[in-house]
Amino acid sequence: MARFIEFFKPVARYIPEIKKPGMISFKEKMFWTLFALLAYLIMAQIPLYGLPLRELGPTAMDPFYGMRVLLASSRGTLMELGIGPIVTAGLVLQLLAGGKIIDVDFTNPEDRALFTSAQKVLTIVIIFFEATAYIAGGLYGTLSFMQAILIMLQLLAAGVIVMLIDEMIQKGWGFGSGVSLFIAAGVCQRVMWMMFSPIVAEDKFPLGFFTALTYTLMRGEDLGYLILRSAGLPSLVGLITTITVFLLIIYMESVRVEIPISYARFRGYKSKYPLKLLYVSNIPIIFAAAFLAEALFFIRILWSNMNSDNSNIWLNLIGVFNSSNPNQALGGLAYYLTPPRSIQETLSDPLRALVYTLILVVICIVFAVTWVEVTQMNAREVAKQLVYSGMQIPGFRRSVGVLRTILEQYIPYLTILSGILIGLLSATADIFGAYGTGSGILLCVGILYQYYQILTRERLVEMHPAIRKLLGEE
Repeated sequence: MARFIEFFKPVARYIPEIKKPGMISFKEKMFWTLFALLAYLIMAQIPLYGLPLRELGPTAMDPFYGMRVLLASSRGTLMELGIGPIVTAGLVLQLLAGGKIIDVDFTNPEDRALFTSAQKVLTIVIIFFEATAYIAGGLYGTLSFMQAILIMLQLLAAGVIVMLIDEMIQKGWGFGSGVSLFIAAGVCQRVMWMMFSPIVAEDKFPLGFFTALTYTLMRGEDLGYLILRSAGLPSLVGLITTITVFLLIIYMESVRVEIPISYARFRGYKSKYPLKLLYVSNIPIIFAAAFLAEALFFIRILWSNMNSDNSNIWLNLIGVFNSSNPNQALGGLAYYLTPPRSIQETLSDPLRALVYTLILVVICIVFAVTWVEVTQMNAREVAKQLVYSGMQIPGFRRSVGVLRTILEQYIPYLTILSGILIGLLSATADIFGAYGTGSGILLCVGILYQYYQILTRERLVEMHPAIRKLLGEE
């Protein structure tokens, strides 16, 4: 019986693919990385052709409002869907592979290629499905048939371009991945906007904190108002929380457990194998954010089509929304899947903050454990990699079983602990009104730290090419 991924063999040849480059310089990689970033920023500013602004509707009708910073999306533009389809497709297939529901041998190049093709096909399907849901759900108001087709084609084309840009970066043309680059850019944009935006907010003050601070000083008014602004607007507490979370993540990224190792072939040569406190880095929060965004999207679609007047008792268990502001969940599961965005909201309903925190932590733990198994970062696979590389722990026999026993004292606990810490930090940052959302700040700091490490290593390799062989890049 043919395996699941083998069904994609006939389709794989028709899917656009970016070829791996040869040896390219640091400057070339930097050029293509900046090119990808510029392409994202431009697409995020180009409005969908054929969509009058008056048809976009109010911000309140945006089903992904509050999650856009994590999805690197921009409403009403070519980046409407952002990285959502890519992350969702990767999440689904990784879970299926990790749960052994589909048979994939990641050590086999052919299987890896087919898995990548399957992910691309699923991404395109999700792009089509989400674009259809946006149009059919009335997000853009009433459209003619030709307008709907035109917008659909634009969203499909933009989604495929984003997919290919991500593949280009991951194949070695640039640094890191397109998904990480776009998320970091989106979060940085949001943070700068919340600091310096001149737009007048609901409280009749400028939206940006520093702009509001300047405005208040010029008028000689009391600055105490800016300590904790209403309606979750940028405040001094939010600024302090943002800075604190930045520093905490940077510190946690540097904390690690170091296991002494030695090379069996070179007696006397010793080193250390580091296991980070945040063992799975920011992966859990990416998947958790995508999962919550998709869940809320479908709940809102269900509500708007079947329970817009909140009269169905059973559907109310899933979600109750404010009819005049559909982004505001009033009850049901949706209420506990959206975080309180300020201390005032938290104090008005502490149970909601507690339940949301627990849900987020559990989801982060599940994805952390799954990711470690799927990407072969568990104790068993790491032990195999160390032994095959000719390494051993001083004083112990060079054996996969021995190394696995020792690593199992650390890796499973670090995996769960990193999921808990990421979930708690994200939820706490949301509760205290961090700029760019708690999840966004965590992702941005983690991504920037990873880019710092990548750029440092790439620069070192370019200056000393012999190191490339030691790092296993040849």
